[in-house]
Amino acid sequence: MIAVLKRISVALMCLLILNIYGYTITPRRFEFTEIHMGTQFKIVMYAANHQIAGRAKQAAFNRIARLDAIMSDYQQASELNTLSHQAINRPLRISYDLFRVLDYSQRLAAKTNGAFDITIGAVTRLWRRARRTHQMPDKEKLTQALALTGFKKLHLDAKTQSAWLDREGVLLDLGGIAKGFAADEALEILKRLGIRSALVAAGGDIVIGQSPPGQSGWVIEVATLQANNLQNKTQLLLSNAAVSTSGDAEQFVEFDGVRYSHIVDPRTGVGIQGQSSVTVVARRGIDSDALATAVSVLGKDEGLRLINATKNVAAFITIKTLQGEMTSYASANWQAVAKPSKIRD
Repeated sequence: MIAVLKRISVALMCLLILNIYGYTITPRRFEFTEIHMGTQFKIVMYAANHQIAGRAKQAAFNRIARLDAIMSDYQQASELNTLSHQAINRPLRISYDLFRVLDYSQRLAAKTNGAFDITIGAVTRLWRRARRTHQMPDKEKLTQALALTGFKKLHLDAKTQSAWLDREGVLLDLGGIAKGFAADEALEILKRLGIRSALVAAGGDIVIGQSPPGQSGWVIEVATLQANNLQNKTQLLLSNAAVSTSGDAEQFVEFDGVRYSHIVDPRTGVGIQGQSSVTVVARRGIDSDALATAVSVLGKDEGLRLINATKNVAAFITIKTLQGEMTSYASANWQAVAKPSKIRD
């Protein structure tokens, strides 16, 4: 990493000298994709040349890969799984990255009375299997798994940077926050390497840096629910911000005519029923990602109260009724924060 930083610093110095002597170099747009955390990460950036862009994107993807190794509940040897299995009634010192995400998660869990809860791993594993096998989770197993959830079962000590669980079998799941945090960290790497105009997208989570050269912001197109075979979309003009969309448009399962989202309510252990889409705009990806999940669980009324009580955050909620009718709701500052313009294809 140090060697890469030195090479990029030399390249940037050369660009500065060229500008001093009257030469200008227009940054070019570069786009790269890799698979991490079970989804496609896309990095779009403006850089002087392919060499600088290539080194910067590799450093950013390396950062994402390291965070995946820390926070994945799919990788058996991840730091998150080690915590779930070894820190039973005894503190385990954990990395600064993991501690930051756990601490943020616990504070949001308390603020939402458990609507956002990362201790839901035992339950989400049952619903993952249900989507694969198309079989409703066994009620007895679901009851047992629900007994192993609850954010108060996870304890943190900031002084020792440690964490522990007070019951065996409690499993942690960072699916509602890790991608947003990873996108934040990837963008921060790009900034440190001199790439200011950049965007990092991880599925439904997008983190945005400074505006592209000569433009007033990044145009972000957010797809909402579909009605009458027409797709409604909203365009957002953003810079130095993050936007996350949470919903069940693609990840869901149906049993006996009832639709269950991949987003599980930690308080009931059951996937959210019905169709909805929640878009949150915030300063950071960790905020937009986690809050989009929390609002999806809380529902329209409680969700909008949460958003309206949170600084520098806005949300837009779309709900589709069983009859196919669409109803949308926006937070008090949606127009000011997101600057949206609606279009239809």
